[in-house]
Amino acid sequence: MQTEESQNTEHVDIPPVTGPFAEPWSLKKIIGLAAVFGPAAIVASVSIGAGETIVVVRAGAWAEYNLLWLVLLSCVVKGVFVTYLLGRYTAVSGEYIGNRLAKLPGPRGWLLIAIVIFEMVGAPLAWVPIGKPCGALLHFLFKDTLPSVVSQPVWENLITSCFITLALLFGLRISFERLEKQQLIICAILVVGTIIGTLMVRPDFGKALVGSLRFGHLPEFPEWAPTDAVENPLLTMATAFGYVGGSVMGYVVYANWVSMHRWGMTSHNNIEAIRQRAANSDKIDYLPEHPEQVSQLRKILAPLRWDIGMGAIVLFIVTGAFMISGAAVLYGMESTFEGWSLLTDQASVWENIHASLVWVYYICIIVALWGTLQALPEIYARVMQEFFQAIWPHREWSYGTLRKWVCLYIFLTTIVLIWLNIPFDILTQIAGFILANFSIALMMLAALYLNAKLPAAYRTRPFMFIGALISAAVLVTFAGISGWGLCVKLFAGN
Repeated sequence: MQTEESQNTEHVDIPPVTGPFAEPWSLKKIIGLAAVFGPAAIVASVSIGAGETIVVVRAGAWAEYNLLWLVLLSCVVKGVFVTYLLGRYTAVSGEYIGNRLAKLPGPRGWLLIAIVIFEMVGAPLAWVPIGKPCGALLHFLFKDTLPSVVSQPVWENLITSCFITLALLFGLRISFERLEKQQLIICAILVVGTIIGTLMVRPDFGKALVGSLRFGHLPEFPEWAPTDAVENPLLTMATAFGYVGGSVMGYVVYANWVSMHRWGMTSHNNIEAIRQRAANSDKIDYLPEHPEQVSQLRKILAPLRWDIGMGAIVLFIVTGAFMISGAAVLYGMESTFEGWSLLTDQASVWENIHASLVWVYYICIIVALWGTLQALPEIYARVMQEFFQAIWPHREWSYGTLRKWVCLYIFLTTIVLIWLNIPFDILTQIAGFILANFSIALMMLAALYLNAKLPAAYRTRPFMFIGALISAAVLVTFAGISGWGLCVKLFAGN
């Protein structure tokens, strides 16, 4: 019979390489590698919300191609480094990130509680800028069939309320497996649709390339740009950066989905025993030190790398295409695009170019934003269940119950905000700071901590570590810009 001491020093075997990653290169292997794309597809499609369809389009309308570097930087920093480091910890250790982060110095689980609070405070502020422009667009499409006894703003709020309610109801019923398949289809529609739309507006690809590589360049907004953008250019830039890629929970949940797909060490036959051992120790001391075993673990991380790579590419193509379209079409028209009819105004512009562009636009927009809202309850509940279970392990936390309460909370708070008619800019700026710039910077620092908790041989390679450090510095910088700019705007009365 083994003693507790011998169990604590015993190493576990690394699972073998399986599936297409164990096969020689062939067409079958390439198809198998493409089939790996799943969790990052959800992250990418959920990220494509108000930020990609509205915020970056408006930025292109005022700054032309000169802020494309912001899109590229955000996709690399968040779509690659944040997602990879968080997902990699679970894939290497087999442990949920919540269990390890709950042990941070200080009150148990303080960081996890903070992330949940930030997301729940900011979520309604993010849902309204997604739902309300959709309500305005749907009202625009069906206004001739609606009774005129109700005013346009009331109809838009009613339609928005129904749109969000339906998204929440469908979000309550959809399983993770169905959600993943749905978001893969949405990704395909978005990539094809945005590429077609961008090619049809004939952008200046030379200027787009230059704009993508001028990192740190902040162009002067023209006089006809909205007053808020002209008076708060740094805040506008930081908000656009934050909105590209979505909110913090979209990245946190990725590590949980890695476990559901059984990538890396999570495919071990005794994974529950490994997790229990990790939970009872301050060190990850069960991974073997032999170079062959270390090399084998790095090989079984291949699905993670392929998934994240494809997700980052999808995010950049779609987001970049929206900004390029804004630069190619709207900049020359000197369009300010203020208020809540942002999607409707964009549709009218595409119609002036070619009638077929309008329906490409409608399909891409409605599909993208519906997919975002429908997927969010799964993300919220999945992360909350993991975090609460890590903080209070002796209590059982039901995923289904948490999802119902989250949906009820989102419904009540969002409906109130819809009918308060709060301006678009202030909602996006506050949500961008809380949900993206500040919270994601905090999680990136936590991801570096998680990487440091792994045995030295299993930490990420030097070039990825350097990239992660630079990414953390970028995120902290934009969080500072966003927070300072928001304070100046609010307290200066702008």
